Amino acid sequence: MRRRDLLSGLTAMTAAPAAAAPNTTGLAPDLGERIEAGIRAGLLRDLHAVLVVRDGRVAVERYWPGADEAWGRSLGTVAHGPDTLHDLRSVTKSVVGLLYGIALARGAVPPPEAPLLAQFPGHPDAADDPRRARQTVGHVLTMSLGTAWNEQLPYTDPANSEIAMERAADRVGFVLSRPMEAEPGTRWTYSGGATALLGALIAQGTGRTLPDFAREALFDPLGIARFEWAAGQDGVASAASGLRLSARDLTRIGRMVLDGGTWEGRQVVPRDWLETSFAPSVPTGDGLMYGRHWYLGRAVVPALGPAPQPWAGAFGNGGQRLWVMPAARLTLVVFAGAYNAPEAWVAPSRIWREIVLAGLRG
Repeated sequence: MRRRDLLSGLTAMTAAPAAAAPNTTGLAPDLGERIEAGIRAGLLRDLHAVLVVRDGRVAVERYWPGADEAWGRSLGTVAHGPDTLHDLRSVTKSVVGLLYGIALARGAVPPPEAPLLAQFPGHPDAADDPRRARQTVGHVLTMSLGTAWNEQLPYTDPANSEIAMERAADRVGFVLSRPMEAEPGTRWTYSGGATALLGALIAQGTGRTLPDFAREALFDPLGIARFEWAAGQDGVASAASGLRLSARDLTRIGRMVLDGGTWEGRQVVPRDWLETSFAPSVPTGDGLMYGRHWYLGRAVVPALGPAPQPWAGAFGNGGQRLWVMPAARLTLVVFAGAYNAPEAWVAPSRIWREIVLAGLRG
C-alpha cells in the first residue's frame, strides 16, 4: 500500500454541526455548506470531523457519526462531537517531534548531531556496515536513516515493518538492526521505527513515560485535559501512532505552532525548534518535503497573491490531518475513518485545497 494511501476517512452520515459564532474570519461564509455539498455529491467521503480556525476564531466546526476504531479495535458507530477522542494515527509522529524539541531545550535528550548508536549502548553496533556508524539523531528526526523499512504493506500484514516492530520482543533493537540500504541523510523512508527511537530517547532522558512527559510538557500548558495513548505488547506507548485527541485539542496544537510555540503568553515549544522543524530537509518523493517529523509543502492561495505559500502538515492513516499555513494564520483539522483505504487521502486534500484555501478572502 502506498504511503499516500494512509490519509483519509470512512462513513459520512447526517451532519451534526456544532454551534458557532458568525464567521468573521476572512473565509467564505459558506465553507460548511460547501463541505456538505461535497459529501452529498460523493466527492468527500467518510468524514468524522472538520475544524477550521483562522486567527484563533472558528470558521467551521462540523461532526458526522460513522464507524470508527481505536488502534485497530472496532468501536462500532460513533456519534462524533467536540469532546470525542479520535485516533490520530501518524499525526502522533509530529506531536512526538514537538515533544523532542521541548525535551532538548531542557537538556534531557541528545542534540540532532549526536551519533545515534551511542545513545543506545545496550544495543551493540552491527559492525558489518560502516554506514551505520554515521547515523545521527538528526537522521531519525528526518526519517533519513538509510535503513530498510517497509510500511507500504497493509497494517494488517505482519510483514509491515511497524507491525513487526510492535510484535518484536525488543522494539528499539528491532529498529536499530534493520539492514542498511543507503547513506544516512540521502534518502527519505517513511518509518514508524524512527519515531519509536525518538520516544525511547525522550523516555530515557526524562525518566518518564512518553504520555506522562506529554501531559506535563505539552498537554497541560495547552489546556488539553483528556487524551489516550495506546501501547504495544511491551506496554510502551506507541510513539508512531498511538495518540487519541479531540479535534478541538488537536487544533490547539496547530494554533500554538502558528504562534511560534506560545500559548497564552507561555513558550511551550521553543521557537527555534519549530523553525528548524519546518525547514525542508529531504524530499519525500511525491512532491513534498520533510522536516523534523512534519510534511512540508506549498500551495497557491489566490487571496494571498500568485506566490505559493508554505504549509506544514501532520498526516495519519485513515484521513487524520493537521495543516497549518502561517501566511494565512490558518489551521485545519480533519478526522476520518478510512483506515488502510487506498483513496483515504482524497477527501482531506480536497477540503484543504478546493474548499478552505480556495475560500480565503484575504
